Amino acid sequence: MEYRIAICDDSRVDSDYVAAFVKEWASADGVGVTLEKFTSAESFLFCYEDDKSFDILLLDIEMGEMNGVELAKKIRAVNRDIQIIFITGYNDYIVDGYDVEALHYILKPVRKEKLVDVLRRAGEKLRKNKVALLFQLPDGAVRIPLYEIRFIEVRSNYVMIHAKQEVTVKMTLSALEKRLDDSFFRVGRSYIVNMQYIRKINKTEVLLEDGVSVPLSRGYYEALNQAFIQAFFRSY
Repeated sequence: MEYRIAICDDSRVDSDYVAAFVKEWASADGVGVTLEKFTSAESFLFCYEDDKSFDILLLDIEMGEMNGVELAKKIRAVNRDIQIIFITGYNDYIVDGYDVEALHYILKPVRKEKLVDVLRRAGEKLRKNKVALLFQLPDGAVRIPLYEIRFIEVRSNYVMIHAKQEVTVKMTLSALEKRLDDSFFRVGRSYIVNMQYIRKINKTEVLLEDGVSVPLSRGYYEALNQAFIQAFFRSY
């Protein structure tokens, strides 16, 4: 496996310190790494606008004019693939990290064991993001990565998959559910949601990040709420 990793930190000492751990991890796990360092959010963004092939971003928060959270928001507006790991001396940004789907939040001084564990999880997430559904439709085959799917709903004898590309296929929801991973949760007879896109849960509906409301059937609230909380804490 080959990864392109960026470290964005205005402290060269901290950047070099983290880079040494990244190289040790790559050597120990037999992972290929192309490592680049940036001293400001602006310098990374300038590079990123021309080349979005980075896999992992190790990102400081307190930097210059543009901080790490602002940079992460700009990245997330166009890319959900890159694994963002906040590395900072402050513990006030956990909610912000969740808002930009950061994989983890590591406090300085960084411990090698902690960073290695998170880098391994980033690798697993990147491999997982390559998993996709393939459907043969009348006008040809279509591939839908699992992580792009926001929710799925039943419509008569069909299921509609809501992703970057909305696709309707003739099959049962139960049959499709077997092809999904543990990011997905069934919220009733007619709906499955991807927990990565959930903004809020109440007794009767699930509100997604894009403002869509998905009905939550009676008796599903407690199980969904518990699964959602567990998924959140696995990331931190």
